[in-house]
Amino acid sequence: MNINSRLFDSIRIGASEAEAPLESDGPRCDHPGCARGGEFRAPKGRGREGQFFRFCMDHVKAYNATYNYFAGMDDEALAAYAKQEEIGHRPTWKLGVNSKAARMSQRGRKANGEASADMHDAFNLFGARNKQQAAQPESRVGIVARKALDTLGLDDTADSVAIKARYKELVKRFHPDANGGDRSREGTLQEILKAYQQLKSVGMV
Repeated sequence: MNINSRLFDSIRIGASEAEAPLESDGPRCDHPGCARGGEFRAPKGRGREGQFFRFCMDHVKAYNATYNYFAGMDDEALAAYAKQEEIGHRPTWKLGVNSKAARMSQRGRKANGEASADMHDAFNLFGARNKQQAAQPESRVGIVARKALDTLGLDDTADSVAIKARYKELVKRFHPDANGGDRSREGTLQEILKAYQQLKSVGMV
């Protein structure tokens, strides 16, 4: 083969595929001086979440090899980020300090607990509840003391003087010595003695 033949002069070889810029209607590579297509996305970094560079294959590899989201953060900032990561970086409130809910509660209720004018209470739920609470004031004594007072025939307004007087009256009435030795009422007497001891144990006597 004669390489000096005039036939070789008419052969033209274009630039190689690697050397030729890629023609594309899509975005170009964001790396300075690169004319290739930017087919691959790469995050822009902390503070610019949701924003991306567009790189070709070679430059996206180079970018990913050196990318560090936490670059420039000190230990304190890293610890704060890790703590927020536990809750998915969502805002949180301590129980009972949600200011919006507190304002709505105060706005919808008067000082006496009734529904305010700007809160529509079509079924009078709040008013009915307040009337019921007013009709049934809370007892000043516990369940055990109330039962003991019932046994003595007293209510929870009785003081120590009234309790002692009632106790003496009932003991005299039901004691066998006061009934000619009749022990048929001894069970009732035992209940009276037990009730009095319970009232003493809670400090009402």
